[in-house]
Amino acid sequence: MPQIPKNTRQKANNIGHPTLGNRTRGDRNIYGVSIGVICLESYFPKPSGHIKNPAGLSFPVLYHTIKGATVQKLINAPDAALRDRFITAAKDLVREGARAITSSCGFSALYQKELAAAVDVPVFASSLIQIPLVWNMTGCKAPVGVLTANSKGLTPAHFAAVGAADIPVEIQGMEDQPEFSTVILKNQRTDMDLQRIEDEVLDAARKLLARAPDTKSLVLECTDMPPYAHRIQRETGLPVFDLTTLATMAHNATTPLRYKDRFSN
Repeated sequence: MPQIPKNTRQKANNIGHPTLGNRTRGDRNIYGVSIGVICLESYFPKPSGHIKNPAGLSFPVLYHTIKGATVQKLINAPDAALRDRFITAAKDLVREGARAITSSCGFSALYQKELAAAVDVPVFASSLIQIPLVWNMTGCKAPVGVLTANSKGLTPAHFAAVGAADIPVEIQGMEDQPEFSTVILKNQRTDMDLQRIEDEVLDAARKLLARAPDTKSLVLECTDMPPYAHRIQRETGLPVFDLTTLATMAHNATTPLRYKDRFSN
């Protein structure tokens, strides 16, 4: 790729790329995109608020689906081969134009460090990467509540990979919720009762807080939960952190607004 001389003064144009005189540096295939999403292959509904439903997002995204990679595989049998396919997908997304990389499943936390080392853009493989932030935001006293698709599959290795090994967490899984388990975890059908899913997610939140009433915050590991974050927050009164809000923050960080000084002449 052609390089701009170091001794040449560069300016940023309106799409965030350096300019050289009247020329704009080119370095990607697709422009105007901030977030690249590494996707597992799944065909159940993705309502607005899900990272795989761009209609509900306020920023443009790129998707790369890893064919044959499923929720079941990532939760139950993650291995080096799957990790390498994630890395390849991340590199492809950056090459296409993504300015930051995430994934469509919070269990991708296992690959956070490897993905971040493989590309030169920010990587937030899982919403779990917010746990240290949330812990500090809420006073470092109460445990961070984690709602997850499968509590049995969420291991200390997942928390260690995102720098949260020593932070107390209270975990509640969805593996015993019939609709969620049948459709999302077991992949037994693709049709889904969205109202039942919402009720089951709320039931999981209630169970977590009944067991750990001192919890001050909730992190939604699962990317299928953000569509219901509003109701969770309304019912619990707690701040709710998920992948969609994290992706929005990453978008704002990699594509910052240009503010105009309202007091300038």
